[in-house]
Amino acid sequence: MIIGYLRDESERLPEVLFYGRELRVMVGSSTCSFAKNAKQVKTVLEAIISAQELDMELVDVGCNGMCYAEVLVEVAKRGGSSILYTNVTPDNASSVLTHFNDYLPGCSPDSIQSTQEVMVKNLRDEPFYALQERNILEYVGRINPYSLDEYVAVGGYEGLRSALSMAPEDVIREVSDSGLRGRGGAGFPTGIKLRFTRAAKGEEKYMVCNADEGDPGAFMNRLTAEGNPFMIVEGLTIAAYAIGASKGYIFVRAEKPLMAERLGKAVASAKKGNYLGENILGNGYSLDVEVMLSAGAFICGEETALIAAIEGRRAMPRPRPPYPATKGLWGKPTTINNLETLAQVSLVFGKGSRWFSEFGSEKSKGTKVFCLAGSILKSGAAEVPMGTSIKRLIFDIGGGSPDGSSVKAVQIGGPSGGCIPIEYFDYGLDYESLTSLGAIMGSGGLIVLTESNCMVDLARYFLTFTSAESCGECVPCRIGLTKMLNTLTGFVSGKGKQEDLISLTNMCHVIADSSLCALGQTAPNPVLTMMNYFGDECLEHIQEGKCRAKVCTALLRYEVDQESCTRCQICVRNCPVKTIEVRVDGVVYIKQEGCIRCGTCKVLCPFNAVKTS
Repeated sequence: MIIGYLRDESERLPEVLFYGRELRVMVGSSTCSFAKNAKQVKTVLEAIISAQELDMELVDVGCNGMCYAEVLVEVAKRGGSSILYTNVTPDNASSVLTHFNDYLPGCSPDSIQSTQEVMVKNLRDEPFYALQERNILEYVGRINPYSLDEYVAVGGYEGLRSALSMAPEDVIREVSDSGLRGRGGAGFPTGIKLRFTRAAKGEEKYMVCNADEGDPGAFMNRLTAEGNPFMIVEGLTIAAYAIGASKGYIFVRAEKPLMAERLGKAVASAKKGNYLGENILGNGYSLDVEVMLSAGAFICGEETALIAAIEGRRAMPRPRPPYPATKGLWGKPTTINNLETLAQVSLVFGKGSRWFSEFGSEKSKGTKVFCLAGSILKSGAAEVPMGTSIKRLIFDIGGGSPDGSSVKAVQIGGPSGGCIPIEYFDYGLDYESLTSLGAIMGSGGLIVLTESNCMVDLARYFLTFTSAESCGECVPCRIGLTKMLNTLTGFVSGKGKQEDLISLTNMCHVIADSSLCALGQTAPNPVLTMMNYFGDECLEHIQEGKCRAKVCTALLRYEVDQESCTRCQICVRNCPVKTIEVRVDGVVYIKQEGCIRCGTCKVLCPFNAVKTS
């Protein structure tokens, strides 16, 4: 069934967005929604509107973050109510227009009712949406990402106008006063970074947007850029003006072509509108911006490796100092900011540094977009004030686990982050709190874990990723991560030894202290937090040869439950290594010494008689 959410009048769209028509129909069109047949949904709606000559403006918008409820279609009446319809498919798409039209007169909450096909609720009663503080995401999913006019209609580029009326030094001071910190890693103060580059010697300077989002489970940058790319371009322009840059780059991960396309078209439109290019808005300041695709490697997210990639060299980090602020692109002073950081810059100048600093905690100001993935009921992207507790984000907003199973931890910060057990879910999502737990915020990806997840195997998975993505420049990362991976592989395959725990801990600290860049320096985090918070699981693997989550197949024992077994012998006939036999008394049993633990017998048994332990 389609669930329709009625918006409050406070969220009414400007009349200019209706282009003189009575209704505006917005179809969520993003990478995540395309996977749920959004293009086909739009085709169905387009055909109905054309055939019936309906007075409707049909537009593409981004995903508003409710990825769990795709496809999203919003219908708004000019000067009236708006309903966000979720779970729309090509088969039921026609019900959206029928429902809205049937209850259009007056368009009051009393007149908009549920039907057999559509259940109507108030959006303010949906915790996933209502408990957010949507600043960056305010218009993501509501405006056309290809339309400069629509961005301007909702207040876009007012921040740039404000910034250009100030001296560059005052722009930097405003960013510093806001308390904005980088949203892509350790949270370095954005104002200080801009000040360093502004003060660096040299006439030629560069501004770079790092949109190389590569963490597993992280898609907040993609979602923001696909839904409101002009916000990023505006923020980059303000930051470039502050440091005195005449050239800017937006470095986008090659695996996200729609994100790159929409950013590229936003740059082109901004140039035509005189928000980029020569003599921007008549201020005398000029800036050229280019969108570049990354080399596709995880290491490209490290700023010096990113610089090498833009310059056409192999993406490998270099020692620092000198830092990019003094010697970056082609040896010139360069500022590199994460995509979400630059989107926040737009807000700082669009609404003021004082307004911005009202959100967040004492040392971590503003809001942050987090991605919820893994064993979570409502997967998607949610924006909350910095300092919001992990518990509120996972349970109140995300709805907890989808099947009611017990949540035991969350992996935050991607392969460079750490696993935080549920006992610490009252901690806030800010830089200091997460660091004290041995994790990092990173770009903001959260993977929710339940009792069905093996923490040892999860640490092994992340090491598999980071060791494969290591550029090989320095020995600690190139060799050390592989040795750590081999040790963890021994744990999950039943070959681990007690003394391996000591050597693994030592390797973690040596690699973290001696690696050249942040990839190697933070790669041990998942392993250290696993041993710190889930050491009992690790010891079970080593001492008892047991995986409590029953994930590590090498440690599993398949046995036939004689009370459930009907002697049908389906398992006997389908065992690929013929280790399931029938005794003379008819009892079916599995020979443990030959079992390869493939699980075929368990999958095929129609009576659930094959058990694992």
